[in-house]
Amino acid sequence: MVKSFLAALGLAVLVQMPTLAQSSKKPTYNFSIDLTKVSNDKLPVTLLVDDLDEDEVLYKLPKMVPGTYAVYDFGKFISDFKALDKKGRKLPVEKVDVNTWRIKNAKKLTKITYLADDTWDTPKKEDIVFEPAATDIEAGKVFLINTHGFFGYFEGMTKTPYQITVTKPQEFYGATPLRATATTATSDTYLLDNYNDLVDAPMLYSKPDTAMLKVGTADVLIATYAAGGGQRSKNLANNIKTILEAQRNYLGGTLPVDKYAFLIYIDNKENRTGAYGALEHSYSSVYYFPEMPPNMLAEQVRSISAHEFFHIVTPLNIHSEEIGNFNFSQPKMSKHLWLYEGVTEYFAHHVQVNQKLVDEGTFMDEVRNKIIASKQEYNDTLPFTELSLGALDKYEKQYGNVYQKGALIGMALDIRLRELSGGKYGLRNLMKDLSQTYGKDKSFKDEELFDKITALTFPEIRDFFRQYVEGAQPLPYTELFQKVGIQYKPSGVVKRISLGKPTLSYDQKASRITVASVESLSSFGKTLGWQAGDQILAINGEDLTLNNATDLFTKHVANGKVGSMLTITVGRKDASGKVKPMELKAKLEPSEEMVSHWLAPAPEATPAQINLRNAWLYSNL
Repeated sequence: MVKSFLAALGLAVLVQMPTLAQSSKKPTYNFSIDLTKVSNDKLPVTLLVDDLDEDEVLYKLPKMVPGTYAVYDFGKFISDFKALDKKGRKLPVEKVDVNTWRIKNAKKLTKITYLADDTWDTPKKEDIVFEPAATDIEAGKVFLINTHGFFGYFEGMTKTPYQITVTKPQEFYGATPLRATATTATSDTYLLDNYNDLVDAPMLYSKPDTAMLKVGTADVLIATYAAGGGQRSKNLANNIKTILEAQRNYLGGTLPVDKYAFLIYIDNKENRTGAYGALEHSYSSVYYFPEMPPNMLAEQVRSISAHEFFHIVTPLNIHSEEIGNFNFSQPKMSKHLWLYEGVTEYFAHHVQVNQKLVDEGTFMDEVRNKIIASKQEYNDTLPFTELSLGALDKYEKQYGNVYQKGALIGMALDIRLRELSGGKYGLRNLMKDLSQTYGKDKSFKDEELFDKITALTFPEIRDFFRQYVEGAQPLPYTELFQKVGIQYKPSGVVKRISLGKPTLSYDQKASRITVASVESLSSFGKTLGWQAGDQILAINGEDLTLNNATDLFTKHVANGKVGSMLTITVGRKDASGKVKPMELKAKLEPSEEMVSHWLAPAPEATPAQINLRNAWLYSNL
């Protein structure tokens, strides 16, 4: 789980692809909610029931929603549960557990009613739900309808069709990946084939702030609610269009969806979890951020969406039986988080160098950061299949490694496939072949995936999985990067020009990049004279903002001439606490720095190694 808004949270919603279209079947579940009838942050939910044959039924809400890797027990947010016959008389109801109600005389059942509570306002710390997976009910303002918090199912009937009718204020718009089958100024109706599809379809109702992009043949909706007011969607759409087009090209020019929705909530108050990020679905993703400058918000959405959007590949079209037939009451984990989250995270960064949105150095810096995190923050010898199976309980604290080592497993597999094929076949080719082998309606068996991949590719790939995914062996980085002509040093001393290693932060109130700490200053940083709390105003006379900071650092520092004068204007508090500008000056000089997991192009790389590197980084499939 993300601990600050500067880190991306990718949480895979592992469910089957919704049809997002009219069902030819008569819905058995006929739900309705009324957004105009809020009481104490609770919404009334009504279910009209077709004739049931059982004398007794169990009605359930999920214990866990796919992709959050946490047990939330959404039944705890339900109150005033009633089961009624056609004359409005109450039927006997027994609360079996936190998520289950037993209804007797069920053949007489025609209606169920209850109140669904706002999870954001729960008073108990242990009941807090990560906001992108939660529910928010604010009368007249906004409704974040994560459907798993409002709608349930009868035990054994998750594959039954659903009809959902939402009554809304006239000025409200319902942003969702679904296409309404009926809509008026005050209501929307949706049909879905089953409960998996329903859970995969969040909704954001508020006064409209939307933008629409056309990415290939797909319609991409950006819908934003900002608690502090203002329109944000058009700016966000302009900023994420480049990465979406790059992803379309990266996937061969077409996308496997015809509509996708970004649902973005921007809060103006401190949240309960202390975390920010996103939860992705097959056809949408829900984002939760604090208020921040427009450019910073756009960069956050762009960065996270690079991961979230790739889930249109997996698990939408490639998933195991544990996912295709997800058990909402007693969830069972798949052992292939390396695929669902790791490969997705790898693609999110590889697409950017492949489509030349970033250079090789930037990409390798990201790889280096993931190696460092996987080795320093997590257990590098824990078999990844075991981590996956125990992500809910035994290895809960290791889950974050799916975005670090999981991505590195994807990278290593990509390089190995390119090597064995002479550069002609990589991980994207494998994903395409797996999609064609299985697809949205066919699940693979957890135990047979490695053998299936081996059959589709090369015999040596089975050993790769046996050693580095099922086994406890760390990835062989030295050998791996040597194949593509890149030097790898687990530790060492390098000389390079930098700002002198101050620890930087961002002051939202001042809208300035600031120095958070000077504990790690290099000799050059000490010569400059950095102090904690300094606000960086300009470099060599050019005003510095969050938007141009990277460009200015590159221009005046990284690409600066050794011996040239560097002048940095900072704002520094004086004895009275007033911030005053002052100049820090020093001649640029490289400093010796201890580095870990250093990566750089090998000067002695052979033509064969360089050709393989180019195939790995720049092949168009």
